[in-house]
Amino acid sequence: MHNYGVTNVLTTEIQIEDRPWTDPQGAHLRCEQRAEIAIRYGTDDSEPGVKPTAADIAEFVVAYIDGKPVGCGGLRELHGEDGDAEIKRMFVRSSNRGSGAAVAVLRALEERAKKRGWTRLLLETGVAQPDATRFYEREGYVRVPAFGHYKGSADSVCYGRTLPRE
Repeated sequence: MHNYGVTNVLTTEIQIEDRPWTDPQGAHLRCEQRAEIAIRYGTDDSEPGVKPTAADIAEFVVAYIDGKPVGCGGLRELHGEDGDAEIKRMFVRSSNRGSGAAVAVLRALEERAKKRGWTRLLLETGVAQPDATRFYEREGYVRVPAFGHYKGSADSVCYGRTLPRE
């Protein structure tokens, strides 16, 4: 378990745990994310890319506040793209947004990517998620051309960040 020391006056410290993709708490958070996305896009199937699975998610973390799961995120290696990985299923419950949990999850994913030797993280979000685009831009991610399965998707907005060397 990693403690990123992120605190908020209303919460205690955020804990980040490495979990398997199949972890029940992580699966529940991902279901919440998909439900929120379905409402925003008006469809249960708005994902233009290949859905992540236990077979292709190399890293998956869950964030906890006061022992309760509040957010998650995963990494999938992008084959054919030397040193690139994709952030998948990055999510924080709406009631915990602004707590620092999203930053803690993102930094944990970046740390794990560097340990694997990956040098750049890419991600796809969408036009109906302006809060996500603001978050990623604030955290140093820049717009990049659509990649992989997202090429040609009118709803996709892609970002990337070259990870700083230690």
